[in-house]
Amino acid sequence: MFLTYRLPREPSAPRLALWRATRRLGALQLGDGLVALPHSTRNLEQVQWLAADIAEHGGSSSVWHARADRRRDHEAHVAALRESVAAEYRVVQDEAATAGAAQLSDSERRRLVRRLRGQLRRIGLRDHFDAPGRERARSAVDDLARPMESITA
Repeated sequence: MFLTYRLPREPSAPRLALWRATRRLGALQLGDGLVALPHSTRNLEQVQWLAADIAEHGGSSSVWHARADRRRDHEAHVAALRESVAAEYRVVQDEAATAGAAQLSDSERRRLVRRLRGQLRRIGLRDHFDAPGRERARSAVDDLARPMESITA
């Protein structure tokens, strides 16, 4: 599905908030004022809320349900969404691996594990097409948490 929109340039806060919201949803930015998301009940509801926010800030928008004309176009969009999320999983995995090699106090390690698990949950909400790297990132965070679990066990 597509969200097309126009927002006034000033103030810039609504444009920035919209950009952040579409990023949080895992939308693919296809052009200026055009984002795409896989159709789901959750995504439709979220996009409708964004459309209402756009109207409140003096903009205009519409939500479109679409299907790619060519399979190649669909596959390219899916690949772009999967790669974007896979990159986020790699960042979490790398951060967990780096922290695992560092000398962290128990409280620092606990805070980091909590933050990384939160990141994994948020990334998972954007992972519409089972991007590679989810299990490796989760395993890296679990490995980071393991020394704390052996202390509390």
